[in-house]
Amino acid sequence: MRRLRALLLALLLLVPGQTRAAQREDRITARAYVLLEAGSGRVLLGEGEHERLPMASTTKIMTALLAVEAGEALDTLVTVPREAAGVEGSSMHLAAGEKISLRDLLYGLMMVSGNDAAVALALHFSGSVEAFAERMNERAAALGCTDTHFVNPHGLHDPNHYTSAHDLACMAAAAMGEPLFRELVGTPVYSTATGDRARTFRTKNRMLTEVEGGCGVKTGFTKKAGRCLCFAARREGMLLIGAVLNAPDMWGDAKKLLDRGFAAFELRSFLAAGEVAGQVPVTGAAVDGAKKPLPVVAKTGILYPIRKDGRETVSLDIRLPASLEAPVAADTPLGEAVLLVDGERVLAAPLFAAEGAKRPSLGRVWQWVLERYLAP
Repeated sequence: MRRLRALLLALLLLVPGQTRAAQREDRITARAYVLLEAGSGRVLLGEGEHERLPMASTTKIMTALLAVEAGEALDTLVTVPREAAGVEGSSMHLAAGEKISLRDLLYGLMMVSGNDAAVALALHFSGSVEAFAERMNERAAALGCTDTHFVNPHGLHDPNHYTSAHDLACMAAAAMGEPLFRELVGTPVYSTATGDRARTFRTKNRMLTEVEGGCGVKTGFTKKAGRCLCFAARREGMLLIGAVLNAPDMWGDAKKLLDRGFAAFELRSFLAAGEVAGQVPVTGAAVDGAKKPLPVVAKTGILYPIRKDGRETVSLDIRLPASLEAPVAADTPLGEAVLLVDGERVLAAPLFAAEGAKRPSLGRVWQWVLERYLAP
């Protein structure tokens, strides 16, 4: 009995320690984090996601996005300005006067986080770092980022250079919509074809090799910002994008957030592009005076992440006019399909006339009258 009591006491003392260890293992180390679904922007997980913090080289997501959206030929040769050569911090080791393609600069920007590449791109597209930073701020504002301000294209510390985890993930979601950007962040090894010397870049982004469906994106570090990571993964057709700022265990945080997000949510289709969503009665379009049903379609579908546990009430509300008067042209906007989650509007798609509805010609009316009333 004495041995049994001693064993029970030891177990009781051990359990709290194991519980604390498990809690430490499950804890997210980041000061601020977010996980959202890329298409809808729905936040699945987050804490401190709107806090304004320095973001180090994750800044380069916006730098790359602006360069990609410019649509300039990737073979365009850029002459490296003196201001870009020797920029402190991570570098692709550009030399002043070196001629290198836009493509090679972009890979150097995203794969080895070249601060020199960031400045070279800024000066190429805007003439100065200040002018390019203004473009970065304008693009961020257009994306709805209200907690972001850029003063440079690389992320070296400045007290007026900051973002939030939520804004950073939103900017990454926009960037991941660009095929070239996805290629830049998803390439494990790249060799340059231009410049004064050959360069080979090997990504250090562990999201590409250690995470199921990992799509990479961008790391960052300064003493002020700490370890920062913007990351993405696609599983079962759902793309999740996250950001962790000032995260001592940024890789572990990212993996935990992704696993939790994919375990708890699924992407569900509520309306497909081109699908008939309903009909609107049209008067004056039929010779016999009957109301003609006019089908309406969505040009964009409605996809939305829903909790797997069924705790949410989801409905699709088709909002259309009670009737219309002919003529109605094809593609006329007629209403919208609204997705409601627990009674709140979360997403909507405009609905359009699938075809036209004309008034019958006078000749067609006479033909109908003759057939209906005068034919033997």
